[in-house]
Amino acid sequence: MPRLFGTDGVRGLANGELLTPEFAVGVCASAARTLSNGSGRRPLAVVGRDPRASGEMLEAAVVAGLTSAGADAIRVGVLPTPGVAHLVAETGADLGVMISASHNPMPDNGIKLFAAGGHKLPDDVEDAIEQQLAAGLGARPTGEGIGRVWDAPDATDVYVAHLLSAAPGSLSGLRVVVDCAHGAAALAAPEAYRQAGADVIALHAEPDGLNINDGVGSTHLEPLRSAVLEHGADLGIAHDGDADRCLAVDGTGAVVDGDRIMAVLALAMRDAGELAHDTLVATVMSNLGLHIAMREAGITLDTTRVGDRYVLERLREGGFTLGGEQSGHVVLPGHATTGDGLLTALRLMSRVAQTGTSLAELASVVTVLPQVLRNVAVADKDAVAGSADVAEAVAKAEAELGDTGRVLLRPSGTEQLVRVMVEAPSAGEADAVAGRLAEVVAAAR
Repeated sequence: MPRLFGTDGVRGLANGELLTPEFAVGVCASAARTLSNGSGRRPLAVVGRDPRASGEMLEAAVVAGLTSAGADAIRVGVLPTPGVAHLVAETGADLGVMISASHNPMPDNGIKLFAAGGHKLPDDVEDAIEQQLAAGLGARPTGEGIGRVWDAPDATDVYVAHLLSAAPGSLSGLRVVVDCAHGAAALAAPEAYRQAGADVIALHAEPDGLNINDGVGSTHLEPLRSAVLEHGADLGIAHDGDADRCLAVDGTGAVVDGDRIMAVLALAMRDAGELAHDTLVATVMSNLGLHIAMREAGITLDTTRVGDRYVLERLREGGFTLGGEQSGHVVLPGHATTGDGLLTALRLMSRVAQTGTSLAELASVVTVLPQVLRNVAVADKDAVAGSADVAEAVAKAEAELGDTGRVLLRPSGTEQLVRVMVEAPSAGEADAVAGRLAEVVAAAR
């Protein structure tokens, strides 16, 4: 049986082959058994969701699974993923469940699990949950042993208060457009930014269960760019469906990606004495321009595998205080246990407000090199990894690019694909090098 958990929970077509109510009951009952703290008391779970229609169905199934295993459940309703993680820690719960497919289209959904403290699960715990699911639940509690359910109508208020406590200063004088993607940020993001002092123009903040991510949000930035220019805003913020990440647009309408956001925050935190060990953690997919900018600023860039869970692990291991991904997942462990798009946006806007410097100028510290990514279908990923021809081609490409570019070959975690990434001084050169490497990878046996 293939592994159920991907890099960010279980995700798929809601009510399709895998992500059914029956599956949700089983996996959440198994999680409750596995993550129970063993103290003898009834386990407690926090359950949240994004506003897509299937979340209503899956929420009922998740709560049924938890309570059937003897866990109590607190339903927090529609709330960003980091809000659920925060409330797991705030309430002392044993686990958290977020029902969301993040930036995926509406027909999809997913189940993300958090352990006590609001932390993402390590691989071995996910494996234990899968084993429990496969083995079956056996005898279940009855009578007073069955879990109970409560609602938390103030969940958004609690989360917003937490965000404001982590914001370093007022946003007074800033005009911001926020694209909520008709998702989980629709209420919390505009409210948090207004309470922080910004003049907020909310975009796509009317979820109806069917319109989440539909041509809007962090994967479709054109509407935000247009709105920033139309309203003469200082900047724009784009969230995804569950608001665990954000991208930005500066006042000229130019996109500011996760690498540039991290650079701005790293310099701000260094200046404030908050950047532990003068180190930023990012994945191997971050642009070479970020590496160069951080090196010139005297900041160490520590790299990990792709996936915010690996960034989180490295942050905890090294005691670092800032990390993230090019996609806009940014983690500030001093204030959050997972990527938080709203917290990231507040921090970014605070830097603009405090310095009186435009986001365009702040972000210019990173010169982004052209990057080409090709997905190459192969018969055997392991054969590619061990191929002398591939190794020779990579070495030749690296010698050709020298310090002005970068090559990365990365096998897919779920498919027979090898991802070929090349950065170079020009798009043409990057495309040419990537094309040559892709041919060698495709021919590897």
